[in-house]
Amino acid sequence: MARLPPYDWWRTVFFLIPAIGVYTIVLGTTSILSSFVDPNGDFGHRCARAWAWLILKTTGVRVSVRGLDRLDLNRSYVFVSNHQSIYDIPILFASLPVQLRIVAKASLGSFPFLGWHLRRTGHLLVDRTNPGPGVVKKMARLVNGARSLIVFPEGTRSTDGSVARFKGGTFLVAIDAGLPVVPVSIEGSRHVMLKGRLMTCPGDVTITVHDPIPTKGVGRDGARDLAETVRGVVRADVTV
Repeated sequence: MARLPPYDWWRTVFFLIPAIGVYTIVLGTTSILSSFVDPNGDFGHRCARAWAWLILKTTGVRVSVRGLDRLDLNRSYVFVSNHQSIYDIPILFASLPVQLRIVAKASLGSFPFLGWHLRRTGHLLVDRTNPGPGVVKKMARLVNGARSLIVFPEGTRSTDGSVARFKGGTFLVAIDAGLPVVPVSIEGSRHVMLKGRLMTCPGDVTITVHDPIPTKGVGRDGARDLAETVRGVVRADVTV
């Protein structure tokens, strides 16, 4: 496969962003309409996966995934990943063959099509400045049946590729629900679009899905230790 040239700011603005806009409008509208007959958002997630695949294909991002054989695709997990790039969401949605739901900042809910899709298909929008006491319970309700949750416990994207401290609160969802935590290492995505820079570059990204870590028998007071354990696993496959 021939390597595409970098998307300088003008190519990003005048080609890539309009293309992503079209994908978002078409697939977002399809997802929203489907939610009236599929309130669980399962078909909407298929639309999200198609949206993600198109974005990666258009940008020239190639993703290789290791460790999918460690998963039982018929059960729920809490996937915990490092966060390197705004591209991490489409990378994970296109690569993990499970019904994923995310926890996103509330301001995304006001975005046309994208925000409407998130609201209508079972994702959780949270005001990070005032999340409220019921957030963990709301997160737990997202994870049911064969649906899984993806969280980025660093809270923000890394500027240099290093894996920052994981916040322990997000692990309470897995502990309360008794669900396994799956560490996920993303390597290479920050070079696709650096934080604070309006330019995208084609590239190769590797996702490593690690062995699920059981949470049954872990008390809520063990969330901090669990967070450190998972961070150590994730860091092992991330090069700074």
